[in-house]
Amino acid sequence: MMIVAFCKCGVFGLVGAAKDYGRGIKMASVKIDLNKRVKPMKPMHAGGQPPVGGKGLTEFFHYVTEAGIPFSRLHDVGGAFGGGKFVDIPNVFRNFDADENDPASYDFAFTDYLLKALVEANIEPYYRLGITIENHTYVKSYYTFPPKNPEKWARICEHIIRHYTEGWADGFHYNIRYWEIWNEPEVQDKMMWCGTNEEYFYLYDVTAKHLKACFPHLKIGGYASCGFYAVAPKIVIDPATHQPGTVPTKGHHKTQLQFFYEFFDYIKKHNSPIDFFSWHSYADVSRVAVMDEWLHGELEKFGYGGLETHLNEWDPCATEFGTAHHAAEVAAMMLALQHGHTDLCCIYDMRTNDAPYCPLFDIRTHKPIHAYYALVAFNMLYRLGTQVGTVCDDSRLYAVAASDGAHHALMLSNLTGEKQKLEIKGADLSRARYHVIDQERLLSWSPAVDYMDNNQVLLIEW
Repeated sequence: MMIVAFCKCGVFGLVGAAKDYGRGIKMASVKIDLNKRVKPMKPMHAGGQPPVGGKGLTEFFHYVTEAGIPFSRLHDVGGAFGGGKFVDIPNVFRNFDADENDPASYDFAFTDYLLKALVEANIEPYYRLGITIENHTYVKSYYTFPPKNPEKWARICEHIIRHYTEGWADGFHYNIRYWEIWNEPEVQDKMMWCGTNEEYFYLYDVTAKHLKACFPHLKIGGYASCGFYAVAPKIVIDPATHQPGTVPTKGHHKTQLQFFYEFFDYIKKHNSPIDFFSWHSYADVSRVAVMDEWLHGELEKFGYGGLETHLNEWDPCATEFGTAHHAAEVAAMMLALQHGHTDLCCIYDMRTNDAPYCPLFDIRTHKPIHAYYALVAFNMLYRLGTQVGTVCDDSRLYAVAASDGAHHALMLSNLTGEKQKLEIKGADLSRARYHVIDQERLLSWSPAVDYMDNNQVLLIEW
């Protein structure tokens, strides 16, 4: 038997029916095998730009440290045009005609300040080489044009990396592993790239080859794809027939898929280095899981099996931030992709002042909200180090257990659409500690939990 479960952000998922426990309550069985080591826990709880703002611009960074968020992807930092001073190539190297070998040509001031604060907060920067999205290109484009000299642009990137990892130009020796070439060059309305596909492919090829020759120990990749919505169409109820059906794929989603194939065809023919492939999705967890599996299969077909993949922009049901349902979707995404192929995830993003892409903080008080605590809960598993065997009999009750051999934890997110009676096997929970996220509780301590409401997240430690 299959049932259709409604997700508030307008997506339906097919789920296996659980045992009816009476009065509309289902029983969900979760089986844990502490002796089965599945894989290392992955950094599914990284973030986008840090919460820049407040006193000294870094007043809220302590929340990121306290949550154990391992990476901050530096894209769209500081608002439009990178705030005119952060991270972006035009902000760091303001005059493209200047000498790229001269330290005086670079304006590192605010980016230095930002990265120093991140490192001191125990957060590893993940540096996007390129520009901030320009949402209003219908008025005018400023920095979305291809660099007029791609080879020089690559050398500028080289000097930025040397500044932050080798001390060049009174710089630093930071551990920054990931360097991403551009962001969403295939996005609609030319909001990131006014050039042709081939011009971006050439820029990637030139830059990746140059940077890998200079820094073979660092990881160079891209291209921060807009995503693969076309392979996982949205399913909604037809108001005329009251039956579920797929929404036709948008034209730009098809174009984005074509760009993906053209990119990998180009870099394979040109032997362009790639250490990781990054992509984005704002779909719900059931669709993203399909995209994750599809991407894994396509990369294997291309001969890139084993390539790191990063979902480094995501936020399901973004307009519902500050709700139990949003927290449950965020939790489920991390749990599903821990089981899946994605190696690293960065929620978009960690700003505190701009809805709706403000999933972790209240835009009025700048205090953490529901989804923030989902990341805190996942970090408790991440710290344990190893995912262990976890099987659940309902595909919309997401579950991951982790262990360090002496301490264990189980995290659950209920998106089944129904209240569930829990049957947890394989672990002695007689002295376990329970923590709940729902509309009223933000990872609050709870007595032993036997039932999970819909849109509830549960962390159990023992």
